Amino acid sequence: MRHPLLFTLSLIGSGLVFSQTHGPAPVASNAAGSNSSHPIEKRTERIRVEDADTRIDELRVGGETQAITVQPKSSMPAYQVAPKTGERSWKILGF
Repeated sequence: MRHPLLFTLSLIGSGLVFSQTHGPAPVASNAAGSNSSHPIEKRTERIRVEDADTRIDELRVGGETQAITVQPKSSMPAYQVAPKTGERSWKILGF
């Protein structure tokens, strides 16, 4: 007699456990814990490589190259290299 009662109670208990609904998942906030309306700032890196003939300055924002400037150590003027196309351009008048 005792076994059918325990079996029925365990079925009812397990049915209650599985019928529970979960609320919405918590939203992860950024590291500063501020409002989500403020975007996370990307890491900015300024990299300088120098050898006997040239100095190359590179600006990266969020790991993506934004600007490359090459300064020859000779009497040649500095020039910029477009990161995506590799096209070179010189500033004629530096204001």
